[in-house]
Amino acid sequence: MSTPLRALRQRRRDSVAVYGILLAGAALWLFPLVTAVRASVAHGGVANYWTVLTSTYNGVSLLGAFVNSLIVAALHAILVCGVGALAAYAFSKIRFPGRETLYYAVLIFLAVPGVAIIVPVYWITGQLALFNTHLGVALPEAALTLPFAVLMLRNYADGIPNELLEAARIDRAGHGQAFWHVFLPLCRPALINLGALSVMWSLQDFLFPSMILKRSDLSTAAQAVRTIESSFGPTPEQTSQYFAALVLLAVPVIVLVVGGLRFITQGITSGGVKE
Repeated sequence: MSTPLRALRQRRRDSVAVYGILLAGAALWLFPLVTAVRASVAHGGVANYWTVLTSTYNGVSLLGAFVNSLIVAALHAILVCGVGALAAYAFSKIRFPGRETLYYAVLIFLAVPGVAIIVPVYWITGQLALFNTHLGVALPEAALTLPFAVLMLRNYADGIPNELLEAARIDRAGHGQAFWHVFLPLCRPALINLGALSVMWSLQDFLFPSMILKRSDLSTAAQAVRTIESSFGPTPEQTSQYFAALVLLAVPVIVLVVGGLRFITQGITSGGVKE
């Protein structure tokens, strides 16, 4: 079946124009990264990277920041995938009064920005004694991601034949067994996609780590960018070391995006087309 995109690719002049625009956009986005890499080795060379990796700046270790970011990201992904899968199963495969109303009520929270919940998050974190803990950061991050998780996973779950779950119930399996042994294995591709997106978004989060993590040894990579800035002087060597630190702090997100691009793309489009 012919599509507008396929027809566009078949016309050589239009295809060249499209790829030219894409290349220009890629160059525009790569320019800051290339500039930072060049500046990081301008004075002191590649040794700057080893220097910043083995040093502590304002009480922040870059290796420690990487570990903290990965712990928070892992907790975030586990919470989002676990709760999102349960919600998707309920909204897609269980009929109960008010199901659609509740589903659309959840989707409304997609429009809620992080800054809108700062006060309640701060109060709840204090009540639960979660300040200076990785879980204290992961919980509000997960709360903001869950509406998207419900939307994506339910769209994917709607494509799973109900007959498979009905067969499990005929074999006297309850909802818990059907969810664990039938629904979860079938949702594995969507869950991998959602996990990759959750980790990427968590690594980029600056708001909640800055509000909840007050100890410098618990700083995440996003926090460290700002925290270590004042540790470097105006000399050429220290300027290059600062750029080396910025490049290293960006590495986890870049690796995740490049390595998991296929999963991220599929995650955004999961359930977008119904047969």
